[in-house]
Amino acid sequence: MIARIGRPHAKGPICLAGHLDTVPLGGETWSKDPFAGEVSQEKIYGRGASDMKGGVAAMVTAALALADRVKDTPGICLCFVVDEETGCNGSQWLSRRPDILGKAGALIVGEPTGNTPVIGHKGAFWLNAAARGKTAHGSMPHLGDNAIVKAARAIIKLNDFNFNIPAHTYLGSPTLNIGTIAGGMNINSVPDRAEFSIDIRSIPGLDHDQIFQQLAQAVEDDITLETKISVQGLWTDPSHPWIQDIFDCLTSIQGDRPIVHTVSYFTDAGMLKPGFGGIPTMIMGPGEAEMAHKTDEFCRVDRLHEAVEIYSAICSRWCGI
Repeated sequence: MIARIGRPHAKGPICLAGHLDTVPLGGETWSKDPFAGEVSQEKIYGRGASDMKGGVAAMVTAALALADRVKDTPGICLCFVVDEETGCNGSQWLSRRPDILGKAGALIVGEPTGNTPVIGHKGAFWLNAAARGKTAHGSMPHLGDNAIVKAARAIIKLNDFNFNIPAHTYLGSPTLNIGTIAGGMNINSVPDRAEFSIDIRSIPGLDHDQIFQQLAQAVEDDITLETKISVQGLWTDPSHPWIQDIFDCLTSIQGDRPIVHTVSYFTDAGMLKPGFGGIPTMIMGPGEAEMAHKTDEFCRVDRLHEAVEIYSAICSRWCGI
């Protein structure tokens, strides 16, 4: 869902973005109705309250409050997508459709940060790897070609994989983890197929296509690689004038000047920022990161009101009103 208000301007509108999907409820019993939005002890409960319907609600509220005043300014763009929880598929599709996405000059994604500004996160590059072999009777393994052994050799190589890139000042070094492995039909047969998954958390400046080629060379021809998820890392220089302007704005609202924060999870910003041509980007929302995906998920009501104030102030400054 994309909504815009404002007039064409070289500066472009400020984009407030988020995702509308949530994770399942899980097996635990909730003490509150997960779909009712019940308010208790100044907390609003429900699946997605923090991740991230609270952020979406605050963005919509702020934009509607400013709508009449920003019509003749660079304006505001609301951009809400689906399928974030399964790998940012909605924002990935949208980033490839500039005719629909349009233009923007700056981007805020309302993921749960407790209204703390975040200017960076690692990327996610997930791959499925498959080894093929030849079946034979388990008592005559020399007649077969063991796919599990091929997979094991590849995994050992990847365990020492070198990304050949310096660590990021705030995000550290990229990482590689083998998350799952499966193979074989039964104990007394030589397996002709084995699969494993690779979870890479990249840093800004590390190209995923380049990583793919390096991985393919490392495991050689015995392994077939298939990309499952590719979300780029996020980074905006904290000295950027827009970031400093937001820090000024937050100082006046929250009292203390923010410091540079990054997060471990990835967001739609990793797709939308390049889709918008690399504009300055920040992640900031009223939800609590530690409540994401939990039973009895909630968002603090005071954080919601503060987020509306923050988004309104940032948009007002952007639009010059």
